[in-house]
Parts: sequence; C-alpha cells; structure tokens
Amino acid sequence: MISYSVFIVDDEKTIREGITMALEADYQVEAFSTAEPAIDAIKENPPDLVLLDIGLPGMNGIEALRKIKSLYPDVLVIMITAYEDINTVVSAMKLGAHDYVVKPIEMNGLEVTIRNALETIRLRKEVQILQETYLKENLPCFIGESNQIHDVMEFISMVAKSPDTPILISGETGTGKELIANAIHFRSPNFKGPLVTVNCASIPKELIESELFGYEMGAFTGASVSGKKGMIEEAANGTLFLDEVGDLSLEAQSKLLRFLENGEFYRIGGTKKLQIQTRVVSTTNKDLESVIEKDLFRKDLYFRLGVIKVQIPSLNERREDIIPLAKHFLLEFSKKFGKRFTSISSQAENVLMNYRWTGNVRELKNLIERGVLTGNGPELTIQDLGIKEVDRDKALEKTRDESEFPPIPPTGIDLSSAQESLEKFYIKEALRMAKGNESKAAKLLNMNHHTFRYRRKKLKIE
Repeated sequence: MISYSVFIVDDEKTIREGITMALEADYQVEAFSTAEPAIDAIKENPPDLVLLDIGLPGMNGIEALRKIKSLYPDVLVIMITAYEDINTVVSAMKLGAHDYVVKPIEMNGLEVTIRNALETIRLRKEVQILQETYLKENLPCFIGESNQIHDVMEFISMVAKSPDTPILISGETGTGKELIANAIHFRSPNFKGPLVTVNCASIPKELIESELFGYEMGAFTGASVSGKKGMIEEAANGTLFLDEVGDLSLEAQSKLLRFLENGEFYRIGGTKKLQIQTRVVSTTNKDLESVIEKDLFRKDLYFRLGVIKVQIPSLNERREDIIPLAKHFLLEFSKKFGKRFTSISSQAENVLMNYRWTGNVRELKNLIERGVLTGNGPELTIQDLGIKEVDRDKALEKTRDESEFPPIPPTGIDLSSAQESLEKFYIKEALRMAKGNESKAAKLLNMNHHTFRYRRKKLKIE
C-alpha cells in the first residue's frame, strides 16, 4: 500500500489543527508553526507534499519555498495565502510551487487539491516500490507480481550459483530471455567477468565460426595480419551468451559441442589447443526438439546446452504483470519524452489486460512508447494505445464476459483455490480503486476495516 507524507507549515494554530484532523486518516501528517524547523525536518526525511503558508514569521513562505526546492526539487509544495495577492502567487509558481489555496480554507476543496497533486507522484512511487522489490542490488530482473515470474526468478537465482553449468532459456519472442541471461550472469560467481553476447541469427553462417572461435594470421583470405580472438576467448571467466542458438550451422554446432565437453578449442587455422572456463547461456524461441527431428540441430548439443532448462512464460500466461509493466514503461517514456503522464485509464487497463500479446513484453513496451509519444496526458487513454479497433473491441468484450468467470478446464478445478483467488483479486482491485486506502477499499467490498485487514494479511496482499 502506498502511503504519502504531508507537512503543514502555518503560524495559525487553528489552521494547523484543522488541516491535520482532515488529513491524518489518509496521510502521515506533521505540522510546524514556522519554516525553519520544517526545513530541518525536510532535510531529515523529505515529505511528498508541503502545505506552506506565505505569510510566516521569520523566514516567509517564498523564502522557504526557494529553500525547499533547492534541497529537494521533487517535493510538491502548495502555497497557502490569506488573500489573493496575485503577484506573490505568481512568484511562488515561478519558483516551483505546484498550486495554491486561499484562506479561509474550504477543507473539501483542499483535499481535492491535495489528491490531484499527489496523483502526479503516485506512479513514480508505485514504480519505485516495484524496482526496490524486483531490481535489488541493481541486478537485471523482471518487473512482475505473478507466481510464474517469481518461480522463474527463484529458479535462476538457485542455478546461477554454478560458475560453468550450461543453461538453455526458451520462450516466445519478446518475453525477455536476454534479461534472464543477464540476471544469471550477475547472480553467478562469474559476475565480475565479462558478459559476451553473440546473436547467432544475425551473423552470416560462413562467419559464425571465426566469430566464436577466432582465427590465426592468414587462416583465410581477408584474415587480419595479427589474427583475432573469438567470442569464446573474450568470455573467459565470465559468461558467453548465445542468443538464438538454434540458428547455428551444423559445423559450428559440432565445434561448440567439443568445447562444451572439455573447455578446449582451436582457433581457425591454428594448431595450438586453447582452454578457458566460461559459462554458456543459450536462448531460443524455436522448438529445438522439432528442429532436431529435421536433422537441423544436433541432439547431443541440445542436451549439453540444456543441462539446466529455463522456460520463460509468455505475457499471456502472466497477466498479473501487465499493468505493473505498463506503469513502469509509462514512467520511463514520460521522462524520455518530457511528458507528464501519471496514470492509465481503467478502460485502457482493461484492454491491456485482455489483449492477445503475440509480441509479449516487447510489444507492450512499444505500445506504451507510442501512446506516450503521441498522447497528451496526464492519463494514458484507450485512444492513445493505437490498438486496431477490431482487436480493441475483442479485448473489451472479453473484459465484459469471458474474463469474469473462466470455464472449468478438462482436468477439473480446485474450488477452494478458485475462491481464494477470486477473493484475492477483488481485494487487490478494491485497493487499486481506493488508491491504497484500506478503509475505502473495505467499504467497496462491504466489509468492516478490521475484517478487511485480516483477510488482506491472511492472503499476503501487499
């Protein structure tokens, strides 16, 4: 649950107490009568929002605003003024104030102003929580909440501990196989060594052997005078990442198998046996077993590359991750293009959740990039997504009908698990609609607050 902190700085006790009483149920509130102690507190623990009176004794509100913005530019500041002094308000806005309110303060209007202000940082806080959870220690990883991706990440954390056991990653195009390969490298004992990537599909078959194994001087026409190290040598004591390994020629496959068996190889045109230690991580979006049946891939190499096999689920199999990923990309491209997107409309979320992702995470990323680039914000709408109308209608139709109660599969269903999943879904949805406020979420589900909190903790919903 996302929580926000608000500082109130006003020399009038009745105003401080009145605003505190109005906000403390929903926010973490601290009140100050002058600017100096408030700024000291901001240095210790910056709040999300400051309600700042312009006419303060000592350091006035304009001076305090200038100081706050110099320390923490991202802190939102709403100015409070006893009268509409347009010149002072304009000065405050130029210095970075987000908005202003006029005394006497109308509490309902103030709460609306605060909610609108905090909406601009809600997305940033959501993504920050995700990154802190899933991108610990700056290691490459997935943004995701689904059990499927959690299982994958736990599995690779375990198998990455070996420095040289080959790992084969399979999955559809756009699922993030390269991210997983990176995660394996940085979690392995070889993380201080190089991570060398070879795109087997993009290198011409007649050149792939020289790229992998290197060559000696004069090995072939056009070979450099000094010869060249291959990618395998460059990956010594690190990780060799073979992207789309299914596109290797049969001759290259044979030499790669020999290297995997004993760590030895020869440069093209060379007579000196070379030996290095590296881990080989491979990826493929092909069904290698069917390719083997066509005699286009060596069966023995397949088993050697896949001592450990990792299957990456498609985005259609991990739909809980769609909205967190979309929000992550929304923030990323908002910053890149200088836009002010803060949220995704509920209708757009429905389309994203029920869309058929043939291009997986890469397709979702491209779709959000297009929407941010062409949209105006602050909310990403269904029109911004640019999905073909027929596909959009299908997704919305699925939202209305099929997605609510999925059919029983031929293998049957565990009704108690289904009931728990349904309860978990509605509690999460209520929290989302209530922007993390438990009391409001409980009302949406016609539950008392204590029961709601008990069920949330029991179901381990953050």
